[in-house]
Amino acid sequence: MTSFVSTAIGNVMNGPVAWIAVDWGTSNLRAWAMAEEGRVIANAASEAGMERLSRDDFEPTLLSVVDGWLTSGRKTRIVACGMVGARQGWMEAAYASVPCTPVTQTIAPECRDPRLEVHILGGIRQLHPPDVMRGEETQIAGVLLHEPGFEGVICLPGTHTKWVEVAGGIITRFQTFMTGELFGLLSTQSVLRHSMPAGTGWDDEAFVAAVVESAMDTHALAARLFSVRAATLVADLTPAAAKARLSGLLIGAEIASTRSMWSRQRLLIAGNGRQANLYSEALSRLGGASSLIDASELTLAGLIAANVAFAKEAP
Repeated sequence: MTSFVSTAIGNVMNGPVAWIAVDWGTSNLRAWAMAEEGRVIANAASEAGMERLSRDDFEPTLLSVVDGWLTSGRKTRIVACGMVGARQGWMEAAYASVPCTPVTQTIAPECRDPRLEVHILGGIRQLHPPDVMRGEETQIAGVLLHEPGFEGVICLPGTHTKWVEVAGGIITRFQTFMTGELFGLLSTQSVLRHSMPAGTGWDDEAFVAAVVESAMDTHALAARLFSVRAATLVADLTPAAAKARLSGLLIGAEIASTRSMWSRQRLLIAGNGRQANLYSEALSRLGGASSLIDASELTLAGLIAANVAFAKEAP
């Protein structure tokens, strides 16, 4: 797995703060105090994600995290991405339409504290077929900071997995799959939950077999999903195999439907841990070659790229 952001991150200050990078998602907030050259000199985190806050809560919540990094009598630029710019967030940051660069529009909410100069990055939208992303575009900017000439497809596994085509530094089209959310719902709230109780293990062979089976005939996906429960009842399918089979059926169908995107282009998987590895394994079984990039570093790299753009535009 490629790693390309070299930082010694700590919560103790190590030099003057030039600007602050913020990744503010639905469930948590991460912030980095940055030196001018893009070096991390301190970090902090909070569980005060967008879903827990009213609009008036955002500024005081941000201050509770970064106040110690601010200097009296001077504005500090804060570059933020993620759900902080959603309609339910601090202030809605408009979507840019593809084709476009990953880092495009920003919006600056009015702050009561004179030390704050906040810029929220906008998301990306696609009109035909309709699709949106908010947060992933910053990770894509991180990929391009690492490799400015990248052309091909970037897969970002998650609750809502994105498949994004990039050429010449431009996002040309993308597609979102609810595979992660479907797995969560089916494994915990559908009849299939009886086949994979909490704490169930994993069966690698069952996962691979389900990937290949599902990719060969995606039209039968709904029937195969119920077969997970049926096989538990009449064919002694173990809980570990049932869980892995459910995942393999869903991921196999997703990868099969994106074959036109990845079969003739370079493919990067931007992810962490088990989920990214499952996508890589599934692709290899279906004849696809991919490289893994550690997504934990991509958001920060994308925020660094956005700040560089701000610096160039500054008078």
